[in-house]
Amino acid sequence: MSAKNSSRIFTICCLALLVTSMTFAIRAGILSQLGAEFSLNDGQLGWVNAMAFLGFPVAMMIGGALYNSLGAKKLLIIAFVCHLAGLLLTISAEGFWGLLISTFFIGFANGAVEAGCNPLIAETYPDNKTTMLNRFHVWFPGGIVVGALISKAMTDANLGWQLQIAVMLIPAILYGVMTLKQHFPEIERIKGSTRDNVKALFSPLFIFMAICMTLTTTAELGTQQWIERILGASGASPMLIMALITGLMAVGRYFAGPVIHRLNPVGVLLFSAIVATVGIYSMSIATGSMVYFAAILFAIGVMYFWPTMVGFVAENIPESGALGMSMIGAAGMFALSLWNPVIGSWIDSARESANASVIPGIDPELVAGQSVLANLAFFPAILIIAFTFLYLYMNKNKSQTVVTADIN
Repeated sequence: MSAKNSSRIFTICCLALLVTSMTFAIRAGILSQLGAEFSLNDGQLGWVNAMAFLGFPVAMMIGGALYNSLGAKKLLIIAFVCHLAGLLLTISAEGFWGLLISTFFIGFANGAVEAGCNPLIAETYPDNKTTMLNRFHVWFPGGIVVGALISKAMTDANLGWQLQIAVMLIPAILYGVMTLKQHFPEIERIKGSTRDNVKALFSPLFIFMAICMTLTTTAELGTQQWIERILGASGASPMLIMALITGLMAVGRYFAGPVIHRLNPVGVLLFSAIVATVGIYSMSIATGSMVYFAAILFAIGVMYFWPTMVGFVAENIPESGALGMSMIGAAGMFALSLWNPVIGSWIDSARESANASVIPGIDPELVAGQSVLANLAFFPAILIIAFTFLYLYMNKNKSQTVVTADIN
């Protein structure tokens, strides 16, 4: 594949991921408006959020299984159609069930983007997979920055949530038209048949990484998706915090190469888990301007989680192929679909407890947000232990491989 053609395809993938990330940011920014307009509590809003994170793994499982036969272009066309359907249905939604259905379509589209683009980029850059996947995923936090700033500006201007959703139609149509016009050359598929790919999913290492992915995803996206509700009473602007976090993540992912080279992927994951734990816990006790400092720590902690997990699977379990790269992401998003209603119920319960408290001057919204953040800090804390074991395991295997090579 020519460098020019590779560049155009990479651009299409980045635009598609931009739309994906904007759906996360703008939905986070309009949760309060949706709750007020449709009289939804945080538990119900949690179910609406859950549909995005349920549609995502469903698409990734289907897309990963069919990647070898469909190819990336058809998956991107499916994503485009579902993005259009989901956005238009959201704009015309009249209640809870309309939001559930439309959000599922958007989640399915987002998952189809990941299912098509991750293996495509790994195929296009076989000698630089983890670095290029990090550069591709620059556009996830990058799109969240764009979406968060748009949402804040439009909300401050008293523009309705329907217009905020409509803004996303512009980049969606752009990547859809570019995909339809672009020739995707047939290039060598990632190793193995679909049967071999499925077999690799049952290896102990893949199962371990899938479990870890459920924790990394919930720590990263579970916190960000509820940021407006969690930090709304902290004295800091939630959407500015979202823009700060994701802006730092974008910069970090763009320059991921030297970091990954110095620490290696497992070292990066262990470092990330430690900093993410400190960051989330700091947000749970901070107020005012200190929230921004805590948010910086959180951003540094989570910026490498998703692409490095996908890159680890691509490099260390290559026999899992495109299916493995899709399923690792699907595991994380499926877990998040289950945790979203729980997070919403945590907020409701903490608010009720604070309202029932006899302590004067207590702000129920602040207490609820801090309580939820304290709970979320347990996810990366568990990962510190898990990634320490992984680090030791990989080093032991590397040493054994070197000894065997020397003997031979």
